[in-house]
Amino acid sequence: MSPDSASNASDLTDGQTDDQPRGSRHLSSADIADLYDDMADRYQRWDWANRLFSGPLRKRAFGDARGRVLDVACGAGTNFRYLPRTAQLVGVDISADMVAAARGELDAIGRGGTVYRMDAQELAFPDDSFDTVVSALSTCTFPDPVAALSEMARVCRPDGRVLLLEHGRSDAELVGRFQDWRADAHYEQHGCRWTQDPLAHFEETDLTVVDSEAFLLGTVTVIEARPTAD
Repeated sequence: MSPDSASNASDLTDGQTDDQPRGSRHLSSADIADLYDDMADRYQRWDWANRLFSGPLRKRAFGDARGRVLDVACGAGTNFRYLPRTAQLVGVDISADMVAAARGELDAIGRGGTVYRMDAQELAFPDDSFDTVVSALSTCTFPDPVAALSEMARVCRPDGRVLLLEHGRSDAELVGRFQDWRADAHYEQHGCRWTQDPLAHFEETDLTVVDSEAFLLGTVTVIEARPTAD
């Protein structure tokens, strides 16, 4: 199966995940694709602000990625400029409009790479295809984050790394309460479970977290994981 043949996302039917906001409907992969198609233009217009806010953390998370690098849920390509120029870059996203934006970002920053439309939960790559897998602010949007992380583990070489920049509920109680209060509305608007515990997803995968560091009152976490040895 070629990467482009995996562009049609399959819906999940197993109901809400454990960290699903209460009272909100469960968004399928197709729902997420439609949502981010609608937001792609806005993401491009405000990408400068995204970089201003998250750029230093993206550089910290992904600045030493090496070899053949897969950027999962690459969105508008915000991570691309923070990856080493020596990286052989492949990006995937479920939104066709985000894929178009990411291809435009490659042109804008003058670097090589390819971007495909693809569901992170069903990556159309062989096992052990990449030296490094990266993803930013994505496990909160995957209908099944365990399935997506398991796919990242599968396509990562045994001696490779999975590098993530994720967000979740703040460990500052006032901020956390605000996130709780806005959780349903935020999920409906952005498809984002921003009260998740990103580290909890790894327990059911073939990835072992070797390092993690929280920032911004615990709302953002930089994670390094490796495929679990047999």
